[in-house]
Amino acid sequence: MDDFSNFISHFFSPAAWTFLKTLGEGLMSPIGFLIWTTLLKSAILLGIILGLVSYTVYAERRVSALIQDRLGPNRVGWQGLLQPIADAVKLLLKENFTPKNANYFYFRLAPKLVMIPPILVLGVLPFGSSLFGVQMTIASINVGAIYVLAISSISVYGIVLAGWASNSKYPFLGGIRSTSQMISYELSLALSIVPIFMVVGSLNLNTIVQYQVEQGWMIAPFWPQGMSWHALFHPAAAWQAIAAGISLRHLLLWIPLIISFFIFFVSMFAETNRLPFDLPEAEQELIGGYHTEYSSMGFALFFLGEYTAMISGAGVITTLFLGGWSLPFIPDGSHGWVWGLINIGTFFAKIIALLFVFIWVRWTLPRFRYDQLMRLGWYFFFELAVVNIFLTALILTYVK
Repeated sequence: MDDFSNFISHFFSPAAWTFLKTLGEGLMSPIGFLIWTTLLKSAILLGIILGLVSYTVYAERRVSALIQDRLGPNRVGWQGLLQPIADAVKLLLKENFTPKNANYFYFRLAPKLVMIPPILVLGVLPFGSSLFGVQMTIASINVGAIYVLAISSISVYGIVLAGWASNSKYPFLGGIRSTSQMISYELSLALSIVPIFMVVGSLNLNTIVQYQVEQGWMIAPFWPQGMSWHALFHPAAAWQAIAAGISLRHLLLWIPLIISFFIFFVSMFAETNRLPFDLPEAEQELIGGYHTEYSSMGFALFFLGEYTAMISGAGVITTLFLGGWSLPFIPDGSHGWVWGLINIGTFFAKIIALLFVFIWVRWTLPRFRYDQLMRLGWYFFFELAVVNIFLTALILTYVK
């Protein structure tokens, strides 16, 4: 290594070589390494998410077309694959109108408040195990689950400000609806994941994923312990691994955890204003709801914010209930960079599968009436989530 450094130093002046050497030492120091790897992970993750957002819009249009027995976008590029780029160019080039009586500052601020929180949520999700020895989490914090709930609740402020600042009755009604809806379902959303914290004993999302790697996914009633590819071809070893994974604790805890999954999954539809919970938009009643008066990039940010919220919501569901980046029989990134890439691909494959469910539900179910929506949140999910916490406590006490 010293010989190589001496060879390279001949191509630079002494001052330049001293600067490069100091820079290299700074980048490889613990703090420097943490800074540049974090920035690199953030940039790559943001690029993936923005690309995924664009093609989720394309996927929604294609899937809805299939459900409705029509073609969907199929002109721009092969099978319409360049349609998201054409849409982005159109939105960028459109004139940006501001209503005469709108509150200009808050009118402009609202779309940013809708777009930014879902991106911040992604910062604490473990989207892989490790790659070249670097953990695939931008920020691993001990209160990651609380951070997710706190940051995701900020989006409602953007919707409320959009409805109020537009100084128009239809956006104002959409903002009021969104406030009531998101506050109602945030309660059940938060209470539904308390059983997970009770079972795992931690709020750290990396710890929750690692628990599922070792003990099984939250929605799995049993999990093969010590199963490997070798054991699959030896019946005695396979049966021993399966028997080790079936325990009274796993079977009993599966009941409250599957209830938690159901409540959290449905509440996430309400939090992202997706059908059958899209009352804040409700085109047939409110024209377009809170974003009626927006055009150009203001409308685009609301549009992107909705799909980014879907992706971050699917990521949270994957992390808490579907094992995060893990798959049975697949090792983590400590066994090689190839497995690290497979873990990352697994995480995003689960997100894509959940996004398909979001799209499928939107184009299949009718919209709730507003009284039905509120009754479901306050009279059913809230009580069920509270009872589920007590049920989890009783089971943990019994099987301890």
